[in-house]
Amino acid sequence: MKLFLKFDINNLCNTILQEQLDKFELKYDILGFGEINIKSTITDQKLTELNEAFSNYGIQVVENQKSIIVQKIKDTIVEMVHSESGLNNLKSSVYLSEKLNHSYGYISNLFSDVTYTSVENYIIIQKIERVKQLILINELTLTEIAYKLNYSSVAHLSTQFKNITGITPSAFQRIITKRRNNNVD
Repeated sequence: MKLFLKFDINNLCNTILQEQLDKFELKYDILGFGEINIKSTITDQKLTELNEAFSNYGIQVVENQKSIIVQKIKDTIVEMVHSESGLNNLKSSVYLSEKLNHSYGYISNLFSDVTYTSVENYIIIQKIERVKQLILINELTLTEIAYKLNYSSVAHLSTQFKNITGITPSAFQRIITKRRNNNVD
């Protein structure tokens, strides 16, 4: 039997963080997506153990300043793309600049220097992942998905989807439908 899941990425991450931090009996505040303030003293050994526990979930503690800012950029993009409150209708350069208190030029250059890809490309990849999730949930039409993710048209969404995945969103939908129908039998 195959289950299709719908989840809130922010809630999921916060739950994992809370469980792990509670397990280590640390006093903390979750300040925002991907940012925690540890209120108590933590030994190097305990920090190493916490890093290992986080790594089981694909979470890493970032330590150098450039990497910290790049991680904040990534987290902000994910928050923007996955937000249900319409944050993704803002121009991404404006949103990132306001949210991170840096000029977009600085954000873009730093991101490219550290990741060897552009902010724009990272946003496209995150949007396509979000499109896949929304198609899997099967609650919205492609037109509604395009609008929700601030695409100018379904054709624009389809072009980016095909460039990233190699297939159109419609073909992806057909594959998902066929898989679901085959699992019903």
